[in-house]
Amino acid sequence: MNSQAGASRLCCAYVLLVILHAFATAVTAQDAPDDDGVASTTVSMTPPEPLLLLNETELADLNQIGSGGSTEPVSFVSTSTVESTPSSSSSSSSSSSSSSSSSESSSSSTSTTTTTPVVAPLENKTMSQEEIQKLLLPPATVEADILHVNISDDNHPHAKANGKDSDCPTLEGADHMSQTQLLTRLTHVCRYDRLERPRESLNGKSRPVKVFARAYIYFMQNLEAHDLQFKIHALLQFRYVDPRLVFREVAPNRTKPIMGEQSLRDLLWVPHVFLANERSSDILGTAEKDILTSISPDGTVIVSTRISATLYCWMNLQKFPFDEQHCSTVLESWMYNLDDLVLLWEHKSPVTLAPELHLTEYVLLEMFTNETIINADLSDLRHGAFAGNYSSLSFTVHLAREMGFYMMDYFIPSIMLVAISWVTFWLQADQSAPRITLGTSTMLTFITLASAQGKTLPKVSYIKASEIWFLGCTGFIFGSLVEFAFVNTIWRRKRNVEVKKVNSKHVLKQALTPRPARKDMSGLHKSHSCTSLADSATTVSANSFNNYLTVHSFPQKSNSSQTLPVITTTDVDRSPSDAQSNGNVAIQIDSQTDSGTTNGNGWTTMTPQEVAIWIDKRSRFAFPIAFVIFNVFYWTFVYYI
Repeated sequence: MNSQAGASRLCCAYVLLVILHAFATAVTAQDAPDDDGVASTTVSMTPPEPLLLLNETELADLNQIGSGGSTEPVSFVSTSTVESTPSSSSSSSSSSSSSSSSSESSSSSTSTTTTTPVVAPLENKTMSQEEIQKLLLPPATVEADILHVNISDDNHPHAKANGKDSDCPTLEGADHMSQTQLLTRLTHVCRYDRLERPRESLNGKSRPVKVFARAYIYFMQNLEAHDLQFKIHALLQFRYVDPRLVFREVAPNRTKPIMGEQSLRDLLWVPHVFLANERSSDILGTAEKDILTSISPDGTVIVSTRISATLYCWMNLQKFPFDEQHCSTVLESWMYNLDDLVLLWEHKSPVTLAPELHLTEYVLLEMFTNETIINADLSDLRHGAFAGNYSSLSFTVHLAREMGFYMMDYFIPSIMLVAISWVTFWLQADQSAPRITLGTSTMLTFITLASAQGKTLPKVSYIKASEIWFLGCTGFIFGSLVEFAFVNTIWRRKRNVEVKKVNSKHVLKQALTPRPARKDMSGLHKSHSCTSLADSATTVSANSFNNYLTVHSFPQKSNSSQTLPVITTTDVDRSPSDAQSNGNVAIQIDSQTDSGTTNGNGWTTMTPQEVAIWIDKRSRFAFPIAFVIFNVFYWTFVYYI
């Protein structure tokens, strides 16, 4: 009985040790995964070696248990060697508290050897892990415990394979999805990156994205010449194909495009196109910005934007106000050069003007589009610090200025002012006050008119057509003032002049350089000046310097008789009656005419008053004729040159 009880206790101890050993092996194998990421445990059975001596009865009982009746005592050492590393997994701390001491002793070192006296069958073989587990515990319980121990969140990358974070949402059943659901799945990060442009390849070579543009002009403001700018309201539309957004195959029943506004645009890659000659711009809209985005089933994306832009127009004002201007709107790619993006105009109606569009100061002659390539380098930082060739689009309007406003407010009034300045030619040369007043008032009025018109123009270095007109009109008005000063000076002269012929050449020559009258040596040829003819001894009065006597020789009317000149006396400052009462006289010839007197030598004598009147008469025709000639040359220049 004692021997049987000892054998039973020995068997129980053996079973308990084997269970503890298997548990420690499983925990240690968890921390040392193999190449497949699954922890493995290898239990090797070494050949039996005698460890201790038992009595004959105990050996017999053990042999019967281990070998089924064999009486040969066998004892061997079971050794399991497990390579393990320190583990930080939380699963190792979940072992039961009843076996914690045995577990610590089996996993505290890198290599642990456990020696246990057991009784095994006489056959020398290696037992597998499955055979040991089947011998110890039911298979279902053991497999469940091992599965719980081996699963770790840190060591298994597929532990979250069914999670939402790492999943790429499927496009199955896209026909039954809402527009937002389909768009969310199309633009998911696993399929779409809005920072990258659409990729198209041909024969293994990447091709640039073709972006087609169209513009519709709602409104165009008149050109502001003083600021060299104009303002437009337009709809800009860009069309391109993005293969990543094709949903025709996954949703064959969806034939209508996906429509959205700015929120949809923010989800997509959109080409960055800017206005190269922009001064300021803004997207129109009241509550929301006027942005329309459309995605077709074949991946065609259309982005439409209503904008208000103030653009520079470098005007040429040499023929102002008869000028014609070419103002362009230039679109260029900002980020991508010609290798990545190409801008093209739509083949049909690239630029359209609103039917109700009307300009007040200009008339639209023509409009044309252009596609160019802009070369940017380090000296041209229009594209930041990036050098290369960039695609560019432009549409240009050819405008001609309307002349109605300037004709009515500038040219016709200036012509009238010049004509008014000629009125002075009909006034007598000694009427200084009216002639000076008329000349200066016309001059000041014209300068005020020209300055008001010039305030709307920029200060340019070259001469404009309006300035030529201003200088011409000012010259004619100033000429009328100079003519008055000239004739008034001649009018106040006291000496007659003799001219060989009464024409412009000789009269002006004698008026500019007067000479005394030529003497005729036959007959009365001397000129005398005196204060009185009554008595040569008469005392000269105090005001005798205002009286003069001029005696000219007259040609003889006939060969038979000579007639002396008839002399009358007149006071230049007083009436004839007053002059006689004072005794101061002036002698002048009564036979003078308005056209002068011709002497025997063929010279004509003209008084200063006659010369002044003669110049005024000629100016009445010379000034208008010169002004007409100036107008002929001026209007020919502005319209035909």
